[in-house]
Amino acid sequence: MECKIAVISGDGIGPEIVREAKKVMDAVAAKYGHHITYTDVLMGGASIDVHGVPLTDQAIADCQAADAVLMGSIGGNTSTSPWYRLPADKRPEAGLLKLRKSLGLFANLRPASLYQELKSACPLRDEIIGDGFDLMIMRELTGGLYFGERKTVEENGVQKAYDTLTYDENEIRRIAKRGFEIAEKRRKKVTSVDKANVLDSSRLWRKVVEEVAKDYPEVALEHMLVDNCAMQLVKDPGQFDVILTENMFGDILSDEASMITGSIGMLPSASLNDTKFGLYEPSGGSAPDIAGQNIANPIATILSAAMMLRFSFDLDQEADAVEAAVQQVLTEGYRTRDILSEDAKQVTTSQMGDLIAERIK
Repeated sequence: MECKIAVISGDGIGPEIVREAKKVMDAVAAKYGHHITYTDVLMGGASIDVHGVPLTDQAIADCQAADAVLMGSIGGNTSTSPWYRLPADKRPEAGLLKLRKSLGLFANLRPASLYQELKSACPLRDEIIGDGFDLMIMRELTGGLYFGERKTVEENGVQKAYDTLTYDENEIRRIAKRGFEIAEKRRKKVTSVDKANVLDSSRLWRKVVEEVAKDYPEVALEHMLVDNCAMQLVKDPGQFDVILTENMFGDILSDEASMITGSIGMLPSASLNDTKFGLYEPSGGSAPDIAGQNIANPIATILSAAMMLRFSFDLDQEADAVEAAVQQVLTEGYRTRDILSEDAKQVTTSQMGDLIAERIK
């Protein structure tokens, strides 16, 4: 298969972890007879340094011309980087929001599962962890508070700011359908998370989700308020299969879910549009404090590449091979610094990539 991949290495540890994901993808291509073409694209701080803006029209076009996008991390230190002295629409993260909108990436998939080898890194007690957990957070990505009208004004000498949370039924319906479709392939349970006791947008969300649920009779649906969901994630994460929620709630809950797995460096994500096209990135940030030290964990980015193989290219066998290689390396006791335990063998970013690639070959 011919695979055209746009690569956004990004900022901070981005170039390091993307390099290892490409190494693993190349091992997959060599073993299974595929051909991968990479196109480098600048976004975020790297684009600001060269073009003065976080995302150019050419960068968008390059991504649109690809079959999928592999991305590292965007942004820097918000207190010291000159990027954050720019207006809000010129900062690194503005490029990411614009790219999501331009590519129609409305569905964000963030799996969170606990490897048995990393149970000691999980902050939850053993009796809570039990046999582990495996959940998927399905987050709406192009609507809600982050994309609503916003303004800062001065009234009677007092500054006032507002942000608008808006959803229409079509935006809710399309993400709900994706959530139920994913649940059909998993354990057939959807937990729809909202704040319907307070927000009109959440009441509409709940109504539309219930309508969509009628088309998926084999999938169980439950509703849960977002504050309760935040508590339940640390009380009993094993109860969840697919968590379906809006943009801001999903942003917060997915970061919470990442921490109960032991390290955010283990969690991949995929952002999909109406076709097979998707953007794949680790759930963690750019970690500028460790950039260039070859100590970052590349596994989340490598697992994001596995999601790309599965969702954009329908290469399930190849995706399984990547996930199995990650599992094998962890079983053999290799760890980057963030997941290191007493009896483990510490490796660098590049060594971890080498080990996973070798297990594929």
